[in-house]
Parts: sequence; C-alpha cells; structure tokens
Amino acid sequence: MSFLGFDLASTNYSYYTIPAAFLVTMAPNVYAMALAGKNYDLNQPRRTEEICSKDTSMPKTTLQKISRAKAATANGFETLSLYAASVVAANASGAVPLSKLNTLTLGYVASRTAYNFVYVVVQDNKKLASIRPLVWAVGVVIVMNLFVSAGGKA
Repeated sequence: MSFLGFDLASTNYSYYTIPAAFLVTMAPNVYAMALAGKNYDLNQPRRTEEICSKDTSMPKTTLQKISRAKAATANGFETLSLYAASVVAANASGAVPLSKLNTLTLGYVASRTAYNFVYVVVQDNKKLASIRPLVWAVGVVIVMNLFVSAGGKA
C-alpha cells in the first residue's frame, strides 16, 4: 500500500506523526501571531487577545480569528498527549498491522489539520459551526481505534 510515494505497508511512519501533530497544533498560534502583528507581545504571549481587543483599529473579524486560532492550539494540546500515548501503545503491542498503524496516524494528522482550518477559517460563517465537532470527533475516533487495536493482542 502506497500513499504519496510512502510505502505504508513496510515502513513505520507512526512515530514521525507525533512531532508532525505538534507542528500542526502550533500552526494556528503562529497564524494568530501574524494576525496580531504589532499587538503580539513576546513577553506576554497569553495576553494577545486582551491586547488586540484594545486596538480600536483591529477589525472584529480579525480579533475573532485570533481567538479561534488560540483556541485551536489549546484544543490540539489537550489531545496531543493522548494521541502520543496511543501511538506508543499501538507500536508496543505489535498487534496493529503496519499499514493500519500508518493510515490511522497519518489520518490523525490530517484530521487535526482539517480541524484547524475549519475552526479558524470556515467558522467565519456561523452556519458551518457544526462541522468543527464532527472533524474533532474523527481525530478522537482514530485515537480510540489505536488504543483498542493495541489491546487486540493482550
């Protein structure tokens, strides 16, 4: 089984997806920094939203995007350790076929990328807000699938 030139059946890429997931988690925060521009304070990065809200020249939609980007990063960190543990469990068990392991772990990174996009960009349209929890659920299902599959040999 090959995907974009990667042989998913004979090479284990799953551990590489952990730092990839970390980078995907950080991406919305970097985007928020860029949106904040001169309002971003490296000395007090957790005050970005507060500082931006005091800038009367900043459009409300930009402030909302910054807020959602920061929230997307926080959500990513809330699930990252569970994801990393599921990857280790799946590898340690030896019960998960390599192609399945690679497919699930790459799928998780893709789901988090989609989650970030939906949360930060698509949710400019409130009518599409229900998409976000669905995309989030895909990532959670993948993590649970990794844990359950790891237990298959126990």
